[in-house]
Amino acid sequence: MKGNSRSGTLLYICDHCGYRSGKWMGFCPQCRSAEALTESVEARVARSKVSVPTVGATDVRSTIRDREPVGLGEFDRVLGGGMVPGAVVLVGGEPGIGKSTLLLQVADAISGVSGSVLYATAEESVHQVQMRARRLGVQSSGVKLASVYDVDEIIATSLEMKPSAVIVDSIQTVSSSQIAGSIGGTSQVRESAARLIAYAKSSGVPLILVGHVTKDGSIAGPRTLEHMVDVVLYLEGDPDLGLRLLRSVKNRYGSINEVGVFEMTSEGVTQVDDPSGLLSGRYDMDSFGNVLFPTVEGKRPVIVEIQALVVKTDAPQPRRAVNGIPVARVHQLLGVLERHVSLPLHKFEVYVSVMGGFKITEPAVDLPVALAVASAYAEVPLRRTAAWGEVGLTGDLRPVSRSGLRRNEAERLDADPMVSPDDCRSLLDALVKSGFVSVAS
Repeated sequence: MKGNSRSGTLLYICDHCGYRSGKWMGFCPQCRSAEALTESVEARVARSKVSVPTVGATDVRSTIRDREPVGLGEFDRVLGGGMVPGAVVLVGGEPGIGKSTLLLQVADAISGVSGSVLYATAEESVHQVQMRARRLGVQSSGVKLASVYDVDEIIATSLEMKPSAVIVDSIQTVSSSQIAGSIGGTSQVRESAARLIAYAKSSGVPLILVGHVTKDGSIAGPRTLEHMVDVVLYLEGDPDLGLRLLRSVKNRYGSINEVGVFEMTSEGVTQVDDPSGLLSGRYDMDSFGNVLFPTVEGKRPVIVEIQALVVKTDAPQPRRAVNGIPVARVHQLLGVLERHVSLPLHKFEVYVSVMGGFKITEPAVDLPVALAVASAYAEVPLRRTAAWGEVGLTGDLRPVSRSGLRRNEAERLDADPMVSPDDCRSLLDALVKSGFVSVAS
């Protein structure tokens, strides 16, 4: 069916970059995505010629308000100190990771500080959310629940209620009868989010949207959804350990890569004030193949445990299994160890893991991974060794940022010795300092 002047214009849109075309194509010519363009109908909107009021950027009497703390320290940390009026926050995560549980507790905290909160759910009934609220011990009567599917009804309810914040769970399950397409489709998600964002900006009410995550780990729906919002948070972690990490990947009002640490219990999520102590609390000094690594998430140092296992094999292609670190980086380090330290790792299976569910991409993890692998190969325990540093292909050690912050955190947990590019110039020197004299010789 072709669009007309009354119903709108028929367009085909790329879900990744938002490229628009008047005809269908099986790929995107702009971002080169292999996925076909998605059909969408764009409604014709009459353009207003009325001027809008302006405010000077340096106006002393500006109506801009400061951010308001939510009341949960870890959540406020990730946001950069609290919710900015009119800000739109998108929270994504795998099914069952605890997004709804966390946000219901956030609603309770906001309501206790700032006033009523509208929690609009399109996935569950009000009774189901009430059952969860009783289990979590929600105290504030200002948390108002509404089971609603229409985005315009959510906006109308919020205009009447005038809450201090609005939470929509989830953006993929709300829709509008005025928008073409099925619920969860590209056009419905994009236009529904656009209407909610416009309401948040015009009213100054903070808006939190819950987003589903696809198999590849990205938020479902059009890729432009992440560009439309102000803050994008991902809730991740190890379901078996109950540890949850709320990570900021986009924040227009603060620094990115901040991490809030929570622990999932039968009574909801609880804040972890000392994640270094929790993550390294089970560290075994007498075992081999483990090293303490002080990583820096945003402005926060967190000590995690790097573990490695080396097993002899007769297979022509030994297995390499990696968890929490880019696989290519581990393969590179194994090559450096074999070339410059003469470890015959081509005859061994190698397993490397970051304990606690952390995902580390910074190059500072190179040295602790190399030490853990060497420790596992030589069966020499490293005791409470903490290490950080980038390893070059020539076997040299290169300095990394915030070394002083890492050292202070390692000292706080009584790590000794500490091995870094400040102490050693090469991977061979680092092995010797760590106690691998026989391996390094």
